Amino acid sequence: MTLSRPITQAASALRDKFREVRAASLALAAPLSAEDQCIQSMPDASPTKWHLAHTTWFFETVLLQPHAAGYRPFDVRFHYLFNSYYEALGPRHPRPQRGLLTRPSVNEVHAYRSHVDEAVLALLEGGTGEHDWAAIEPIVTLGLHHEQQHQELLLTDILHALSCNPLLPAYRPAAGPVLRLAAVPQAMRWLPQPGGVVQVGHEGPQQGFAFDNETPRHAALLQPYAIADRLVSCGDYAQFIADGGYQRPELWLSDGWAAVQAQGWRHPAYWLAADDPRLETQPQQGGWQVFGLHGLRPMEADAPVSQLSFYEAAAYAEWAGARLPTEFEWEAAFDAPGISQMTSHVWQWTRSSYDPYPGFRPMPGIAAEYNGKFMVGQLVLRGGSVATPAGHSRPSYRNFFPPAARWQFSGLRLAKDV
Repeated sequence: MTLSRPITQAASALRDKFREVRAASLALAAPLSAEDQCIQSMPDASPTKWHLAHTTWFFETVLLQPHAAGYRPFDVRFHYLFNSYYEALGPRHPRPQRGLLTRPSVNEVHAYRSHVDEAVLALLEGGTGEHDWAAIEPIVTLGLHHEQQHQELLLTDILHALSCNPLLPAYRPAAGPVLRLAAVPQAMRWLPQPGGVVQVGHEGPQQGFAFDNETPRHAALLQPYAIADRLVSCGDYAQFIADGGYQRPELWLSDGWAAVQAQGWRHPAYWLAADDPRLETQPQQGGWQVFGLHGLRPMEADAPVSQLSFYEAAAYAEWAGARLPTEFEWEAAFDAPGISQMTSHVWQWTRSSYDPYPGFRPMPGIAAEYNGKFMVGQLVLRGGSVATPAGHSRPSYRNFFPPAARWQFSGLRLAKDV
């Protein structure tokens, strides 16, 4: 059976998207040296080279080996090296030791990507029957969204690694004036929301792709509340610091206060105070300095604050006489008149635990391990950041991290009871 015309058109579009996403990963890695791409600065981060290889491993293992007749793996040893957490697929190299993988080289990883790309495109271009198309299309689509997640992680992970370098090198020096993340109003405004029974979660395939943790769509009861029209800015957060926010235990959750004491937190992760010894290697400038993808720059008071843990976000909200929104309050207010900065700035911590929705069922097959098994000990973030690939975020998207994580582009929006 040959592909029908609608499927042929869909296959052509999917081939184009595959080429686009795969090329985007290489473009993100292009500013980095081979040494940059091998470094792992902490167990929660991965080397750039590993991201490039793991996303390729996903297509090889989940798509090509089961569905491409006659496919020969590029290197059978890679099955062990680049598995992330899929228990059903066997043992894997320990996550904290990914930075020890000086071999294979970056060039070998690029060759691996080319080998797999050719096989995937051949599979999509072949005369696959409708039954096979129904099996492979969801896997390719999932693989592309999986790779976009790793594109964001590639940036957040290398930014952490570069922040550990005393020279504070830029990931990509600005070619000209650096665009500001956003200009925001002088004063934060509160937008009243009626609450009531609202429908939350992804609406289904007719609305495009969604991960299984965004489903099923269901009803949630919200009490009346108000939500801030904008994100908390660096200037706002600097006032919290100046008011002794990191020295006042009454503002902090117990685990958060313990983290402050144990880790010596005094400001967001990539802020540098005037007495920071790393500034000895930089031109002298007054005030707070913030390290980002374009290197070290003076803090912009009206830019959204970033690189905050959940604990810091919750402490700031307590200091401000407010709270963090629940993920359903955030989603219900997504299109509220007057609201801004809901995506493309920073991921926004919510007060919601990362739990399954009523009736949740994981994706079938190997992908069942993708989300559901992490639904414990994590908090939900909503929105999307400056590192999120264009078109990857949506109102129902549920990001999640443990509460102490602060190397992501994560900030906050305030809410309060009415």
